[in-house]
Amino acid sequence: MTEDQIIGLLTSNIIYLLAAVLIITVIFKGIKIVPQSEKYVVERFGRLHSVLGPGINFIVPFLDVARHKISILERQLPNATQDAITKDNVLVQIDTSVFYRILEPEKTVYRIRDVDGAIATTVAGIVRAEIGKMDLDEVQSNRAQLITRIQESVETAVDDWGIEVTRAEILDVNLDQATRDAMLQQLNAERARRAQVTEAEGQKRSVELQADAELYAAEQTAKARRIQAEAEAYATGVVAKAIQDNGIEAAQYQVALKQVEALNALGNGTGTQTIVVPANALEAFGDAFKMLKGGR
Repeated sequence: MTEDQIIGLLTSNIIYLLAAVLIITVIFKGIKIVPQSEKYVVERFGRLHSVLGPGINFIVPFLDVARHKISILERQLPNATQDAITKDNVLVQIDTSVFYRILEPEKTVYRIRDVDGAIATTVAGIVRAEIGKMDLDEVQSNRAQLITRIQESVETAVDDWGIEVTRAEILDVNLDQATRDAMLQQLNAERARRAQVTEAEGQKRSVELQADAELYAAEQTAKARRIQAEAEAYATGVVAKAIQDNGIEAAQYQVALKQVEALNALGNGTGTQTIVVPANALEAFGDAFKMLKGGR
């Protein structure tokens, strides 16, 4: 081979090699493999052209450039503390934590520079505004409702930035020492008041129960007396009926019965005693026994 032929062969080989390198370069430049946790913002001649999602994507080499690689993972802002004044003029310190993720990176890239700083400032302003609408007791007792309102307000504010606020938390509500002391005194006073109310209610209940017991005893006594009176009235009626039907004999029979019962009561007495009975009384007792014997 002549020298010119050798030079021509080398030149053609170099051209083929450069062409191969160019083709390989074009292939690598035109293929973009995007990880699952990211999105690429592609610019063409300095302007937004497209957004590449996870997987294999094709672009025009040397014209399209993946200028921004944005993570779409959920992020947490550093815990922040801001002062706020409640509706009843109490100064509180609110510790907050916010979680968010980027949904539309083209908005985030071209509309806001410092995403974390912008969200933190927005959250601080919304927290102060919401705290200012509530009394201190409401802030402490309705924390879940307050968190919901803050999250909704933040989501509305950052919607133009292509961001989704996934969670907003109020970690703590701190008070200055003077307010804490005043609240402690109020709490102790409330406890004392409740104790007094409880004691008074107990005494009232005791009086009511005692009155109910006395009323019940009086009702039972009255009931017993009524039954006894009815029994006596019934017995009197029976005696009156017997006298009406049998005349004087029934009356003498009842008198004789009472005399015998009285004599039995005297005989059954305890101890030793002497009973002096008039003679006419003995005759009356004798007549009584005869009448009882005859009545039976």
